[in-house]
Amino acid sequence: MRRLIFTFLFSLFVLNGFSQNVNQSSGWLMFLNSTKINDKWGLHLDVQLRSADKWDGVRNFLFRPGVTYYINKNSNATVGYLLANTFLKQDGSADNVLTEHRIWEQYILTHKLRSIAVQHRFRLEQRFIEAAGDDIFSQRLRYFLRGVIPLTETKEAFISGPFAALQNELFFNVQHKSKLNGKFFDQNRAYGAIGYRFSKNFDVEAGYLNQLINGAGNHTMNHAIQLALYTRF
Repeated sequence: MRRLIFTFLFSLFVLNGFSQNVNQSSGWLMFLNSTKINDKWGLHLDVQLRSADKWDGVRNFLFRPGVTYYINKNSNATVGYLLANTFLKQDGSADNVLTEHRIWEQYILTHKLRSIAVQHRFRLEQRFIEAAGDDIFSQRLRYFLRGVIPLTETKEAFISGPFAALQNELFFNVQHKSKLNGKFFDQNRAYGAIGYRFSKNFDVEAGYLNQLINGAGNHTMNHAIQLALYTRF
């Protein structure tokens, strides 16, 4: 638990060390579902809505389905597709919608650290990005670390009750970074939340997400309030 908390606090410290040029605030809504078809195969679905700065309407819509192969009880691999729409409000001209298509592959490893459920996720994305000029292809690598900490004493598996969640995710441009921000490091997302597990099938949580975007000319720090729903079948 100490290691997880240290990682989260260290991430916030590093983020605040960047010279920031732009600060934003937004709201994120996330729905994540995993459904097992049998012992080896399952379906993944991730749907998100994100507001523009100062909660001024919807800026992003993400729809991410996938197919999962369960290697064993502690690891699985998923391949999927993502549709991402960015809604731009432009003064003096018609609003515009930019579309990004992605193919993505990920590997998840889970384990217990005392009573804490820890998840490591490695994701590789092939991004087909619609831009104002020529369209862009790039690849991005993401590493995600999450811990769910029960807030009530439990000797068995954590089935229901309140919990805290700490997580951090790093993003790296591994191909054609010159067409994006020109840098290997793309962004970081540090997140802390309080939630409630109603059953082994359903969680709800709300928390604060600190997103640092490493732009080509400046850095953007987005302060987001996130509401997340998790279902498992």
